[in-house]
Amino acid sequence: MSGRPLPLLLAVGLDLVAGEPPDRWHPVAWIGRVLAAAERLSPERTVRCGGAALLAVTAAVWAGAAIVEGLARRLGWAGVVLEAVSLKPAFAVRRLATAATEVQGSLAAGRLDTARRAVAWHLVSRDTAGLGAGAVASAAVESVAENLTDSVAGPLLAYALGGLPAAWGYRALNTADAMWGYRDARYERFGKAAARLDDAANFVPARLAAGAIVLGALAVGEDAAAAARLAWSHHARTASPNAGWPMAAMAGALGVGLVKPGAYRLGDRPLPGSPAAIARAVRVFAAASGVVIGVMLAVTLRGGRRA
Repeated sequence: MSGRPLPLLLAVGLDLVAGEPPDRWHPVAWIGRVLAAAERLSPERTVRCGGAALLAVTAAVWAGAAIVEGLARRLGWAGVVLEAVSLKPAFAVRRLATAATEVQGSLAAGRLDTARRAVAWHLVSRDTAGLGAGAVASAAVESVAENLTDSVAGPLLAYALGGLPAAWGYRALNTADAMWGYRDARYERFGKAAARLDDAANFVPARLAAGAIVLGALAVGEDAAAAARLAWSHHARTASPNAGWPMAAMAGALGVGLVKPGAYRLGDRPLPGSPAAIARAVRVFAAASGVVIGVMLAVTLRGGRRA
């Protein structure tokens, strides 16, 4: 079954008004704990064992979401609410904007150490201890752009096409990649299936996110032409086949360079020169999220008419 427009609209409203549930009640946190248990129980750290653990957890999450959706589709208006509440934790708009704004506020107040901790806690997994103010702002802007794919376009596209099971299957896969998708001695083999499948799952959402950033930049008065140009010309500079698309688009929209030391540089301009660049990125992100949500509503409406 495909997604429905009313639960999607209600879920977006819940996100904007209430944000995220506490971690102890958050399904993504539950998925993370189950993935950690599956890793501990795996007999070997091989590609096969990592793939089997991923398949088992994703199948369980998919099945649980399918049960909830089946119930929701039989309950009329109460089911619309149930479906919306069940969909909401699969995506996040408000939380990303709030996290980026927290980093901006710390930088604007001259609290560089606080900004470093905030960007590491909320937005990126890299070591931020030695980053200057420009590099911290760059990390925040990059994360806002990249998470338009992982936290908005990916789960909402999955919901629009396949309902709650697809949305939560995507979220389980994306969470596994966040935990296991590293090229190091521990996860190079065990996390390979998660990394490769996440790349496949994000192929369309990443490009949708880049296009949404172009339109979002146009809507809020940033450089849409440069966003489109840089997304096309610089997206391949990252190791990920997907992350470069929205990040390069954001770099072009803001007219800044975005840098991960030792990994990539997107855009040939200097790093963000002030915390205001983060606020501009959040405005583009908000407008781009609106574009993505509008596209997903159109997809669900079309799916409903076909049904």
